[in-house]
Amino acid sequence: MKYLGYLLFVVFLTANIEQSIAVCGYEACHDTVPGMINVHIVPHSHDDVGWQKTVEQYFYGHRNVIHHGGVQYIIDSVVQALLKNPERRFIQVESVFFSKWWNEQSEVIKQIVQQLTDEGRLEFTGGAWSMNDEAATNYQSVIDQFTLGLKFLDDNLGSCARPRIGWQVDPFGHSREQASIFAQMGFDGEFFARMDETDKAQRLEKLNMEMIWQASESLSNHEIFTGLLYRHYSSPTGFCFDVHCVDYPIIDTDSYENNVKDRTDEFIRYLDQVAPHFRSNHIMVPFGGDFQFEDAEYTFRNLDRLIKYINERQSDGDKYNMLYSTPACYLKAVHDSVQTYPNKTLDFFPLATDNNSFWTGYFTSRTTQKRFERTGNHMLQVAKQLSSFAHLTSEERKKELDSLRSIMGIMQHHDAITGTEKQAVSDDYDYLMYNGIIGASNNARDALRQLTNLPNGEFENCLQLNISVCAFTKDSADNVVVTLFNPLAHTTSQYVRIPVKDESYEVTDEQDRTVASEVVPVAWPVLALEYRSNDTQHELVFEASVDKITHYFIKKVDNAESSIAAMPKKSKILTNNDKFNDIAPYDDDDSEETVVQNSLIKLTFDNKSGRLKTVEMNGVTESIEQKFAVYKTKDSGAYLFRTNGEAEEVEDDVEFTVYEGALVKEVHQQVNEYISQVIRIYEGVNRVEFEWLVGPIPTDSDTAREIVTLFKSGISSDGVFYTDANGRELIWRKKDKREDYDPDLSVQPISGNFYPVTSRMVLEDSNKRIALLTDRAQGGTSLKNGQLELMLHRRLIRDDDKGVGETLNEQKFGNPLIARGKVHLILNTVGSKASAAERLAEKQLHLPLWEFFSKKSSVDSNAVAKAIPDFNDFPPSVHLLTLEPFSQDEVLFRVENFMDHNEGKVVSFNIRSIFDTLNGLEIRETTLDGNLPLSEMKRFKFYHDGSGVVPTEPQYSTASHKPLAADKSQEAYEFSVTLKPMQIRTFIIKRE
Repeated sequence: MKYLGYLLFVVFLTANIEQSIAVCGYEACHDTVPGMINVHIVPHSHDDVGWQKTVEQYFYGHRNVIHHGGVQYIIDSVVQALLKNPERRFIQVESVFFSKWWNEQSEVIKQIVQQLTDEGRLEFTGGAWSMNDEAATNYQSVIDQFTLGLKFLDDNLGSCARPRIGWQVDPFGHSREQASIFAQMGFDGEFFARMDETDKAQRLEKLNMEMIWQASESLSNHEIFTGLLYRHYSSPTGFCFDVHCVDYPIIDTDSYENNVKDRTDEFIRYLDQVAPHFRSNHIMVPFGGDFQFEDAEYTFRNLDRLIKYINERQSDGDKYNMLYSTPACYLKAVHDSVQTYPNKTLDFFPLATDNNSFWTGYFTSRTTQKRFERTGNHMLQVAKQLSSFAHLTSEERKKELDSLRSIMGIMQHHDAITGTEKQAVSDDYDYLMYNGIIGASNNARDALRQLTNLPNGEFENCLQLNISVCAFTKDSADNVVVTLFNPLAHTTSQYVRIPVKDESYEVTDEQDRTVASEVVPVAWPVLALEYRSNDTQHELVFEASVDKITHYFIKKVDNAESSIAAMPKKSKILTNNDKFNDIAPYDDDDSEETVVQNSLIKLTFDNKSGRLKTVEMNGVTESIEQKFAVYKTKDSGAYLFRTNGEAEEVEDDVEFTVYEGALVKEVHQQVNEYISQVIRIYEGVNRVEFEWLVGPIPTDSDTAREIVTLFKSGISSDGVFYTDANGRELIWRKKDKREDYDPDLSVQPISGNFYPVTSRMVLEDSNKRIALLTDRAQGGTSLKNGQLELMLHRRLIRDDDKGVGETLNEQKFGNPLIARGKVHLILNTVGSKASAAERLAEKQLHLPLWEFFSKKSSVDSNAVAKAIPDFNDFPPSVHLLTLEPFSQDEVLFRVENFMDHNEGKVVSFNIRSIFDTLNGLEIRETTLDGNLPLSEMKRFKFYHDGSGVVPTEPQYSTASHKPLAADKSQEAYEFSVTLKPMQIRTFIIKRE
């Protein structure tokens, strides 16, 4: 009967809805009271997109014995509760859960939610597909998942659903680039709940809990108001009114149970603690928590009473005015109060909740999944571009592309890419991502059949190239077409490696010209993987030059000279090792060094230790010893890295074998029983590749092991190094230092110096510079002068009691996980050219060529390929960040000047030819997320302490340049685009 009554009420309400002008957003905020302390009550539910349970389990409320949470019931309940009292407010954050709920609703319920949104009673905050992590994410994926979430809200609920505030209350540290993304999307501010306890303590004392974050060194007007919640994102202690809590409700009956005075006294005492630590006469108090509001009326009814009785005490002289509010309404009130705030320039890493708990382990946790996420992004960018070029519009193709978009949005969640989820949830993420990649590859295949002369091409993927396995070539690579797609704007030359049998091959290009190639053996530790099929034990290597789409043809030949083998040169191995019975062994009478070099790079190895000794490149010679080391730990967990002392370097002499070809030279090293690697240099490529293989990591009941690689040099870095912020600008670091406070490193001096490395870390002195480029997110540090350290893999023995409730001890194929990955080293002189070269390499490594495989019989010389845009007219520093279908007849197009203010300059170029090739009708510029015309962007402006005269009235900022808007009838010059260093510009192209 309860739900029947609700349904009748809904029908009645819907029948009597009056069409009126929406008063959402800031216009819908409740009035505050001047001269009083206004307490903004923010009801919310924090709903993890997978953690202890899978996404589906959390949505449907399945397996609550693991963790209670059912998001569909939360939204159901909140909608009912909001209808009962127009004063109430609620914020919805994660769009993936809302989209799942929305798609199951009737038109009646959708109309009700539309009205609640239009009246500002249901307000969307954050609005991304998930509440993303800020340490391990790449900026491209963060932008994508905000675009996805905000577009869903705009498509279904309109402009009133557009968020104005970032709500990052649960990530474990905060990135400057995330703040920059919020500013570029036109957001007015962001709030979070986690900060280093030492930092927070001094901010509370100095009234610095809210600040103005300068989110870019290169871009002006990228400031954003940033606030830290006083306590946490959960309800104040003693005032959790959720149905699963045990705190006392407010009882206002005329009986001895009446506790109104006690409860209001207690809450006022709490407010008396909070208010002195904030500069304005406004404070924000969240009510809610993880998966709360499943019975929303329970909480709202108690909040109704709390607000009522606190406000009644104003007549007795109390100073508090309580109101239902949202983070946006709170920030509007703060903005209206015209205060000044302290400045912030760096970031909030690492997080420490006490001096033994630095949240730096998750920078590396689940290292293989972190790499798989990058593969998912790689395919997503490829599929989006190809779908745009071929103008794929079928529902099936849209569904499959949206599926990969969705799982990539889910993977950015702060308990997904972080590796802080249960193993069953991690397995579910992998399953979803694999299916998403396969689905999107169908888009790529259909597009390539239109865009190339292979209308019947198979265009198969090989997702196990990291262990030199490809189903398409396992039996034979004879008469195979390798179609290469370049996601970058500019023509690129990169080396391609194809798993093959030990045979001779000839590679030709589209003009039937022979391309130099050679066959290289796969490292034996890879061949020894129990789960690996050993049909192919070699790789065919050749250099490919690709504009956008290019074919290369492989055929088997009898003439061995057509495919030159990389020959073994020297080896330090056990003489009875039959894997190398054709190699001349190292002899003690030989020279003390082995030199491996090409036209750009010279590497010297110590024959006794088997390790790298010196590197010469870019006119610089430096002693660089690369080693592996082990942290033996006990109390580390998925979140935390807790050391018991310094890392123990692996001192065993390294067995090594050198293979020399004209194109690639490789040093295969066996470090110990569970660590090996291949060091490579390619002809014409100005970086050194280290492909490591780690695992199974041994453990015992008292000892876990966490494996790092060390690069030791003679560079006088004085404790200073740099790490990237989400793949964009570099952040200054110094051992034992922070920007705003002195950290307590008395217990964990090593863990407290680790930082997130998503793509690059650097150290230098006045003359020389070393950069390490990674293929996934990892933790990194510099604990000694001239030394860089990256954590590669972790296997632990305990949980760290931070919520996941499970030891990070990954198993695959019945054995502890083996991980493989790559680190690239660049040695250079100091200067902007060196940094610019690193950025160019970074782009190639993040979005390399994608290989598709077909049979030669698929080629149709009469097939006519569609024209695709040529991006080579872009200046060298301009990156094609996004090209994707946005709607049935629209394309989203982003370009980026990826050089910073030290490396690059302002550049201009014209996009008319691209517009025409995409059959454009008109083009308009938007904010970064693609969902607000840039001409309509109007952001709150705030002022720094000591900034001079502060206006007495609230101020606003708008776009720093005139937004581009044009149609096909206009002259080409009106399609000119100018980009400052680090600037991203976003456009929507409407197609014919």
